[in-house]
Amino acid sequence: MKRVYKEVTSRPAAAGWGVALDGRPMRTPGRNELVVPSEKLAEAIAAEWDAQQDEIRPASMPLTRLVATAIDRTAAQRDLVIDEIAGYAGTDLVCYRADRPPTLVARQQEVWQPLLDWATLRYDAALAVTCGVIPTPQPPPTLKAFAAAVAAQDDFRLTALHALTTACGSLVIGLAVMERWIDAAEAFAASQLDETFQIEEWGEDAEATARREALAADIAAVARFLRLLS
Repeated sequence: MKRVYKEVTSRPAAAGWGVALDGRPMRTPGRNELVVPSEKLAEAIAAEWDAQQDEIRPASMPLTRLVATAIDRTAAQRDLVIDEIAGYAGTDLVCYRADRPPTLVARQQEVWQPLLDWATLRYDAALAVTCGVIPTPQPPPTLKAFAAAVAAQDDFRLTALHALTTACGSLVIGLAVMERWIDAAEAFAASQLDETFQIEEWGEDAEATARREALAADIAAVARFLRLLS
C-alpha cells in the first residue's frame, strides 16, 4: 500500500486520543475509529505512521497492530480471548522442568522458580511443577484465580497479555511483564531458556537466529505498548 497522506498528528478524541492522517481520523481495518486511552500511545502510533516512506509496511508498526487488534478483535470476542489466555495456566511453560542434565535443571530452577513464587503471592494461586512433558492437573482454585486476573484487564491490556502469553508460552511470564515485575529482555530469556541452553551446547543456525530476534522484538514492542498505556 502506497503512502498517500502528508501529515500525521495525534489529537483528542471521545474517551481518549486518536490519530489523524491529513486531518482525517484514522480507522482500524475493521473501520472503527482508532482511539486509545493515552496521549503518549497516540503520539507513538502517529510516529509509526509518520516514519513510513513511499510504501506503508504494517510489519514496522507493532503499536498500530496491537491497538487495531484490541479494538477490532478483543472488544468483539472478549470472552474467547480471556479463555485462550487463561488456558495457558493449565500447561504453563515454567511448570515443566527437565530432570537432566543438572546444569539445565539448575538454570530452570534459578530463572523459573522466582516467577512461580511471585505469581503465587501476587494471585494467591500456586501452580504445580512437574518433570517431563506429560501434563499435570493444576488445582481448580489456582486456575480460577488466574482466569479472574486475566478477565480483570481492559481490552488494550488484554490484547497485550494475549500477545505476551502466546509469544512466551507462559501466562506467568506474560503477567510478570504486564505487572512490570520483569522486563522484555528477562521475559525473552525466561521463555527461551531451554532453546538457549541447546544453542549453547550445539550452536545456532541463521534461521533460528532470525526467529529469535523477531520474537525478542515482538516481546519488546508489547512491553513498550504497556508502558505507553500507563
